[in-house]
Amino acid sequence: MKRALGPALKTLALRIPATLAIPTLAIPTLFFAGTIQAADAPVVVTSIKPIHSLVSAIMQGVDEPELIVDGAASPHTYNLKPSNARALQDAKVIFWVGPGLEAFLEKPLQALGRDASIAALDDAPGLVKLPFREGGAFEPHDDDAPEHESASGHEHDKADAAHDADPGHASDHDDDHGAFDTHLWLDPMNAKAMAAMITTTLVAADPTNALTYQGNAKALDDRLDALDTEIKGLVAPVKDKPFIVFHDAYQYFEHRYGIRVSGSITVSPETIPGAERVSEIHRKVGELGATCVFAEPQFEPRLVDVVTEGTRAKSGVLDPEAATLKAGPDLYFNLMRGIANSMKDCLSGA
Repeated sequence: MKRALGPALKTLALRIPATLAIPTLAIPTLFFAGTIQAADAPVVVTSIKPIHSLVSAIMQGVDEPELIVDGAASPHTYNLKPSNARALQDAKVIFWVGPGLEAFLEKPLQALGRDASIAALDDAPGLVKLPFREGGAFEPHDDDAPEHESASGHEHDKADAAHDADPGHASDHDDDHGAFDTHLWLDPMNAKAMAAMITTTLVAADPTNALTYQGNAKALDDRLDALDTEIKGLVAPVKDKPFIVFHDAYQYFEHRYGIRVSGSITVSPETIPGAERVSEIHRKVGELGATCVFAEPQFEPRLVDVVTEGTRAKSGVLDPEAATLKAGPDLYFNLMRGIANSMKDCLSGA
């Protein structure tokens, strides 16, 4: 038997506005929907900032990938953190350039990334790959990594031979990783090739969001084409001006835009070179006719001043691994524009 509401309760019920009840019901519903979307998105991990930027652009509207080498850290000297190890273990998809660049990741990927789809982007179809430049005006470069150290100087082919001969090395790639310059992303056309591989990998791992990935990839392709045109215009007035770099990492940029590099000098960012070495560098800058000497953000300004003192060359800074830039989908574009503008500013009027 139903009991009728008393007069007081009827009055109270009538005075409660209907609009107050709606948010109370809607809030849990919206929170639940957001939880479902996050749960459905795959955990994606990326190695370095330029790759993270491309993956972020393709994953917009789905989720954000995790980044291992963050801040001003370099893949050449990076040590894996416990948080990075956990991320690799939880990942469904992992993107890296390959063992030629991120050697520190090779064994952890074998041990921790067994349940993930691992994409080495130096295997992307359509990439332009350029060999290391050594000898003549290009000094050997050790990338500050222990595996590159040698009493008689560094030779990449020897390191690669040792790498390939290692019976413990497991790889699904037919390419000889590391036999070429691995700063592949410094050509926007290579970035497009890597973006295509990223899209294919994400669609295979997460077909539910395939249309979003594919739409974002098309938009990214268009932006990369526009960026390529923009950079051509920026560097055109100075592309014939010779320059020297502290770290020979820019040949993809040079190759794409017809820029004239004179050579490289090996300088440690941590140590001011001795008087004999400074004299040798000054002589080389003069012999090569360099109008500008480019360092990187990790080099102290005083070191750059010491190296260029007494020469006619100006100094500039290039940031090939985006050490000074905030991670995200726009980083790649800021990185490439930054290199183009630094070259233009340093070489203009020289």
